[in-house]
Amino acid sequence: MRYTLRHLEYFIAAGETGSITLASERINISQPSISTAIAHLERELGVQLFIRHHAQGLSLTPAGREVLRESKHLIEQAEALYTLASDVSGQVRGELAVGCLITLAPMVMPELSHSFTSAFPNTRIRHFDHDQERLLDGIRRGEIDIAITYDLQIPEGIMFSPLASLPPHVWLSEAHPLSQQSAISLSELAALPMILLDLPISREYFLALFMKDGLEPNIAARSAYQEIVRTMVANGYGYTLANVRPRSDLAMDGRRVVRVRLAGEHRPMVIGTATLSRAKKSRLIQAFEIHCRSFVSDAYIPGMVAPAIDRRVKRTD
Repeated sequence: MRYTLRHLEYFIAAGETGSITLASERINISQPSISTAIAHLERELGVQLFIRHHAQGLSLTPAGREVLRESKHLIEQAEALYTLASDVSGQVRGELAVGCLITLAPMVMPELSHSFTSAFPNTRIRHFDHDQERLLDGIRRGEIDIAITYDLQIPEGIMFSPLASLPPHVWLSEAHPLSQQSAISLSELAALPMILLDLPISREYFLALFMKDGLEPNIAARSAYQEIVRTMVANGYGYTLANVRPRSDLAMDGRRVVRVRLAGEHRPMVIGTATLSRAKKSRLIQAFEIHCRSFVSDAYIPGMVAPAIDRRVKRTD
C-alpha cells in the first residue's frame, strides 16, 4: 500500500468542503500539500476522484464518493485502534476532534490545547471552530468528540457539563457618553445604535435580554465576526452586548473599547463541555474533560478576565 492515512485525511477534507482552499483552512495544511495528496491517491487507485471546476472548486466523481465513504471508515478504524490501545494500556493517546464556539476559540483554545498536548505528548487535537448550531450538529454526527461552548439550546442527547459563568456586559468606545458609568441599564441602551453579534442562537440570546424587559433594541449594524463588532464599537458606530471578556481592551485597529457592567439581573452564558450522551467516553475524552475542569472556572479562563477577578475589582472601585 503506497498511500498513508495522512493522504486520506487530506482527501476527506477536500471532499467534504468541495474546495482545496477550504480544506486547507479546515485542517491547517498548505494547499499544495493537499493537491499533491489527491493527485497521489488518484495515481495509486487508478481513478479520478474529483472534477475540477475553474474558480468554482471541486465536485466528487461517483468513484470519488465511494472512496470518500471508505476513507472515512478507515480513519475511524485507525482512531479506534488508538482508543483501544489507550484503554488497554492506561495511556492517553490518539487524535481528539475538539469543537469550540467561534467567539471563544481565539482566547480559550490556544492555551487549553497546548497545555493538554504538553501533558499528554502522544495526543493530537484537531480543531473545529463553529457557531453553536454547527457545533451541536457536529457532535450528533460524530464529527466532533467534545466541544467547548455555551449552554444555549442544548438538545436532548447531548450532555453539557458547566465550567464557568459569564454574565452579559456592554462594550462602548472610549468617547461614548455612557463609557464612564459604573453600570448601564437596557432601558438606557434601547434607543441607541446597537452593533449585533449575528450568530445563530447567540443573537437570540442578546435579543431576548431586551424582550424580557419589554424593550426593542435599535440595531444599526450586524456582523457574524466578533472582532468586526468590536472594531465598529471602538470606532463609535454604536455599542454592543457581549459575554466574553478578553484580557486586551484593544480592537483590531488599535482603538480601545470600554467594558461596562449591564445593570440588573440577566441570564449568564455558561461555558462548558458538550459531548454525545449515549456514546461511551474514551480515556482520551475523559482526560480532556478533566483538563478542561482544571483550566476553566470562574477563577480562571484562558485568554479572558475571569468572572471572579472581575467581581473583586468592581467591589474595590
